[in-house]
Amino acid sequence: MAKSKDYFGLPWLVSVILAIIPFTSWLLGFCTRFSEGKIVAGLLRLFLGWNIIWILDILCMVFNKSILRILNF
Repeated sequence: MAKSKDYFGLPWLVSVILAIIPFTSWLLGFCTRFSEGKIVAGLLRLFLGWNIIWILDILCMVFNKSILRILNF
């Protein structure tokens, strides 16, 4: 099984399942961005990660095996 780029190196299928669950997607997306050192992106996920970002994360995880990255600074 291929490794995922996100959610702490968990297998891709596990990451997709976690992305589908709103709370875990919000929490793990926030933690992932903070662990990458992207403070502003982490804060945006903290406050805005429960809406459209959640849906886009699911799609990106299925097709790109990576969460959505809006800000890379």
